[in-house]
Amino acid sequence: MYNRLSNSNERVITQATTEASTVFLAKVFNWMAIGLGLTGLAAFLTINSQTALQLIFGNKMVFYALIFGELGMVFYLSARIERISARAATGLFVAYSILNGVTLSAILLLYTMTSVAATFFIAAGMFAAMAVYGFVTKKDLTSWGSFLFMGLIGIIIAMVVNIFLASPMMSWVISAIGVLIFTGLTAYDVQKITRMGEQGIMNGGEAAIRKGAIMGALALYLDFINLFLMLLRLMGDRR
Repeated sequence: MYNRLSNSNERVITQATTEASTVFLAKVFNWMAIGLGLTGLAAFLTINSQTALQLIFGNKMVFYALIFGELGMVFYLSARIERISARAATGLFVAYSILNGVTLSAILLLYTMTSVAATFFIAAGMFAAMAVYGFVTKKDLTSWGSFLFMGLIGIIIAMVVNIFLASPMMSWVISAIGVLIFTGLTAYDVQKITRMGEQGIMNGGEAAIRKGAIMGALALYLDFINLFLMLLRLMGDRR
């Protein structure tokens, strides 16, 4: 009798934990979808405004200021997430998504719309497959973290070096490795976010849930955007 009760309690606890992690993951993906939607809208509006194009791409200082502004938002949000309000975290994520769309509008000038659309759907399929893997796998992906982070630092350094070398072959290699890194990071981040839900973040109050969802959405948003850009550099048809 005791064993039956114990097993029953364990099933109830496991079910409750699974439901909590699923609900939290859904919140994360909702915010990620909002971020991607805002990015796409901002890119579309920018590319259809001659004034905006002239302002942003007619002056390198403005363009680089926007790029550094984006980086500053990500670092600030990551470093201050525990101290800022949920509303401020949401505002920063929304602002970053819009600003990123403004700067990413450049790809619509460099690549054909057909190749951009095709690459987007390929990236979405790869992202979805790895997200499902990260959610359902029983394998602990924690060990992937340090390896993928080292690879990420490596391709950032290589990209900076290639600015001066301008080597097409090096650019191709960087993009190919980048695709592998960001597909791996997708599975790793989804599993990490799922475990955040399992470990009780859903019991941390509305503010804690919102901030956790925003940070999870930011991580997955960056994984998807970078996977898309790496694939576009490999497959995209330039104008």
